[in-house]
Amino acid sequence: MARIVVMGGGVSGHTSATFLKKWLGSSHEVIVVTPNSLWNWIPSNIWVGVGQMTKKDVTFALADVYKKAGIDYRQAKAISIHPEGDKELDKNFITIEYTGQGKEGSTEKVEYDYLINATGPKLNFAATEGFGDANGIGKHTVSVCTADHAEHAAAELKKVFEKAKTKKQKILVGTGHGMCTCQGAAFEYIFNIEHEAKRVGVRDNVDIKWISNESFLGDFGMGGMHLNVGGYTASSKIFAESLYSERKLDWIVGAHVNKIEKGKAHYELLDGTTGVEEFDFAMLIPPFAGVGLKAFDKKGEDITAKIFAPNGFMKVDANYNAGAYENWSASDWPRKLQNPDYGNMFAVGIAFAPPHTISKPMSSPNGTSITPTPPRTGMPSAMMGKAVAQSIVDMINGASEPTHTACMSEMGAACVASAGKGLFTGTAAAMTVYPVVPDFEKYPGTGRDINGTTGEIGLAGHWIKYLLHVGFLWKAKLRPGWTLIPE
Repeated sequence: MARIVVMGGGVSGHTSATFLKKWLGSSHEVIVVTPNSLWNWIPSNIWVGVGQMTKKDVTFALADVYKKAGIDYRQAKAISIHPEGDKELDKNFITIEYTGQGKEGSTEKVEYDYLINATGPKLNFAATEGFGDANGIGKHTVSVCTADHAEHAAAELKKVFEKAKTKKQKILVGTGHGMCTCQGAAFEYIFNIEHEAKRVGVRDNVDIKWISNESFLGDFGMGGMHLNVGGYTASSKIFAESLYSERKLDWIVGAHVNKIEKGKAHYELLDGTTGVEEFDFAMLIPPFAGVGLKAFDKKGEDITAKIFAPNGFMKVDANYNAGAYENWSASDWPRKLQNPDYGNMFAVGIAFAPPHTISKPMSSPNGTSITPTPPRTGMPSAMMGKAVAQSIVDMINGASEPTHTACMSEMGAACVASAGKGLFTGTAAAMTVYPVVPDFEKYPGTGRDINGTTGEIGLAGHWIKYLLHVGFLWKAKLRPGWTLIPE
């Protein structure tokens, strides 16, 4: 009997674990280690953040779902990886520390035959002065990165809207550091705020501004796109600028927020100049980092730097020596998501270390890096989780190496970005991109297949977004027919 341990129960980890158990049945053991008791459909957190949904609408308890599936669930956080075992245990294992199930604070060694790192990110609020603490709690701003954060954001936004009935209010939304990712969540949130301000009748008394580390609107951490819009080709820059302009939203781009005080965000721009943006309410996405896992060899020597990149994400079969931007290639990106030193370890979703950014790296004259880091969430994360699960099943059944791939320079992705929720008033931008990482050798000029990279906005997009919310919660709960819903 083989034992597969999945560290993390988010989109990628949950996908891996549930498919592994379905395909392997009771003949093999699947263990999920995650510090969370709830599964969160993160794309809908933006609706929680404006009060259009509640935490209960976007989460469910993992314990019952895993019990029904026959998956061993440990509510704990992974602390360290021992891929060679140690002096006491001649078997590879991880150490965990319980955060629930009545075992809080206790530690345990969990052996594995195959290990999937799907831990996701640490919300690195501490990277920006005054942003928040090491526990991921914002001081002067709010967040929509978790359901709890989003509920807090909704409560604070409600207060601002109430004040706006009699006094002008300033709202700031975007990224809180020069190396942030996940511009998409902030992109959706700013439009939902604008939509809600109109709905409650305070839009004329609210100034809403965007601030981002993107060098231009519509970069999205993917170097921008050329979209097929209604049969015409338009750049994502023009597409995004049109959306912001139509809704009277100002923007600051190429910005590294380096300090946050109460009501003030200090920033440096790509040209080296600095500024301060005042706010009454701010939702700024923090930068992501690895969760801080350590690794040790059989002798107890620290091999963390061997297994993980400096940012804390796990190394996989990527080209980490591509060098200058001019040398970058689509082939730099990992395909098997397998650790090069230990073939029974994999990393999926945000947990794997990308070889480099997708957007062109930029820095200010002061040497400050201001470049979006690659998005690895949502659809790509789920596709990686399923592919690695398929490879492990085949390896258990005799394959000598991974049999399935999920490379971001070979896969497409769909994104439906909400611009406001409402039965008849909601809108969303429905976008597809192929491939996620541009391949300029295969698609000269644009780097992507223009027929597979599209964008449309309207009420239909909103309903697609809502149906995805319903469908993916159904899938994650392993309801009847869940395997028929694509990643």
